[in-house]
Amino acid sequence: MSATNVEQDMSKLTVEGADPAAAAAPRAKKDKAPKEKAPKPAAEAPVVVRPAGTIPNGGLNEADLFGDLQLVQSAYEDKREWADVGALDESRVGQKLWVRARLHVCRGKGRTAFMVLRRGFSTVQVVVEDGVNGLTRDAVKYVAKLPNESIVDVYGEVVAANGEIKSTTQSKVELKAVKVFGVNVGAITLPFQLEDAARPEPKEGAQPAAAADAAAAAAPADGKKVQADITVGQEIRLNNRWIDVRTPANHAIFRLQSRVCQYYRDYFLNRDFVEIHTPKLTPGVSEGGAAVFRLKYLNGVDACLAQSPQLYKQMAVMADITKVFEIGPVFRAEDSNTHRHMCEFVGMDFEMEIKQHYHEVLAELGDCLVHVFDNINKNCEKELAAVGAQYPFQPLKYRPAGQTLVIPFPEAVKMLREDGVQIGDFDDFTTPQEKHLGVLVKRKHDVDFYIVDKYPLGARPFYTMPCPTDPRYTNSYDVFLRGEEITSGAQRIHDTELLKKRALECGIPLNNITSYLESFKNGAWPHGGAGIGLERVVMLFLGLNNIRKSSLFPRTPDRLTP
Repeated sequence: MSATNVEQDMSKLTVEGADPAAAAAPRAKKDKAPKEKAPKPAAEAPVVVRPAGTIPNGGLNEADLFGDLQLVQSAYEDKREWADVGALDESRVGQKLWVRARLHVCRGKGRTAFMVLRRGFSTVQVVVEDGVNGLTRDAVKYVAKLPNESIVDVYGEVVAANGEIKSTTQSKVELKAVKVFGVNVGAITLPFQLEDAARPEPKEGAQPAAAADAAAAAAPADGKKVQADITVGQEIRLNNRWIDVRTPANHAIFRLQSRVCQYYRDYFLNRDFVEIHTPKLTPGVSEGGAAVFRLKYLNGVDACLAQSPQLYKQMAVMADITKVFEIGPVFRAEDSNTHRHMCEFVGMDFEMEIKQHYHEVLAELGDCLVHVFDNINKNCEKELAAVGAQYPFQPLKYRPAGQTLVIPFPEAVKMLREDGVQIGDFDDFTTPQEKHLGVLVKRKHDVDFYIVDKYPLGARPFYTMPCPTDPRYTNSYDVFLRGEEITSGAQRIHDTELLKKRALECGIPLNNITSYLESFKNGAWPHGGAGIGLERVVMLFLGLNNIRKSSLFPRTPDRLTP
């Protein structure tokens, strides 16, 4: 399937050859069994057409051509050749095979029904025709009454399309149906139409549908029409996420998210890192501050959900697993209703021994992300095209491995000041300042991916190693995509007494981190690492405007369901 085909707007996804005015009818009562036909010559077996709902699961006969399957309970064993919708191309012409997919839309036109089947972001047209392959008018009526989004099985022959089918991704072939079965028939009413959910969002300044309708009612009598952009709001999408993710762009986003984890994992495994799994129930605060979810453990003991795996991955390094990484949930009780904050997200963390300088970690971090970006661009063209069709974005600009741009914190402050931003020497960046810096970096260096190094001491957690040449700064760094932070990292303090001193200065009770402190007493490796937010990486790589688009089931201050 070509990227061009994926880019077809789903709002235009109809069926070739169908009558646009003939909408799919609501699901009617089951058809009565047709009258028996006169027997054919002895050499041919009679064609039996069962009405909907009468095909017994586990007992299909070759003569059964259409109808609703009874509940699939794994009672039927049969050797069939199944094909994915996206695999149907000209090399399959002449083959008869089974396809299971969603019924995206069906239109009846006389003695023929045109179905569009969808699986993922691939679509194919199926033709159900009276008098072809033993099918009758009853079969045409049956498929025309199936509600959109039903799961169906189709057995058919792959044939070359009579001209390019522009409304489906499989544009050069279609299926001539032999059998059509309803596996699980959906509800007639959907919370929203997928065509609406798949439309590009209105451009800045455009009116949403409701506003346009109101404006049209009050419009002057000059005959001009108000253009309405029919889209689906964020709340109804998230309340029905299992339907929202069926759109091509959203489906592709989560395929890409999976690939980010795959390439991140591959990078570290190929460098002899060990994947670990740390506790998410902790005895106290690990990062400082009050942004933790507190709970009662067994026997009334106070506990928290882990703010990060930070302390445990350091303890793993002290256990002589000197290079570790993890992909797992992170919990932050931050009442921040912004486009980039969530109360639960996926952290991609790593920690490693330092031989001489913490820039060894910095280099590993930069090269890891370049590895992820390179492989997504190389291997995920279809997914990127599907996202870009609904959410247009400019490809991320970044330097090759080993050449990632690193900007010292004082230099970043200077860049902002020279552009009129008021900021103190040791102030941490605000979100607007980070975005402003991103614009300046893009203008000066033509990159969207860069690292800011040497953050002030007051802006980092207690376990961050102070800078040896200027203790007002630290051996720490943040990584940015398109002007927004995706990860923080640092060299960690591995000296017990210095750790205690910094913990107390930051308000961390020592009895909350007793095991952590003990782990450094018997010989501690110099070490450092970082924690990367998966959803932010996906959001910013794709240029999305809200992190909820890159989280399958977001957890925010006002959302705990579904």
